[in-house]
Amino acid sequence: MKSRGYRRKTRSLLRRNVRERGKTGLSKLLQQYNPGDRVLVKLNPSIHKGMPHRRFHGKVGIIESTRGQAYIVNVTQGKAVKEIIVRPEHLEPFQA
Repeated sequence: MKSRGYRRKTRSLLRRNVRERGKTGLSKLLQQYNPGDRVLVKLNPSIHKGMPHRRFHGKVGIIESTRGQAYIVNVTQGKAVKEIIVRPEHLEPFQA
């Protein structure tokens, strides 16, 4: 019976490019977001803590509030609006 884990079928999706490997910079970790900011959910596979499900990778969301060191982000999925908890390592500022 095959595995149906949380990171199933992510071999190519959750892989960093050769030049992106290594430790994540401090500027990425210390990035501050305010409620109402638009952010891109871009998963960092080297950091497992605070990582949302892979279905949200590449989606744009709106910061609702903070929860500890993480952020509550509203992401649309079809007609539904999902509320996910994400740490800043997996977020990027969104420029349209």
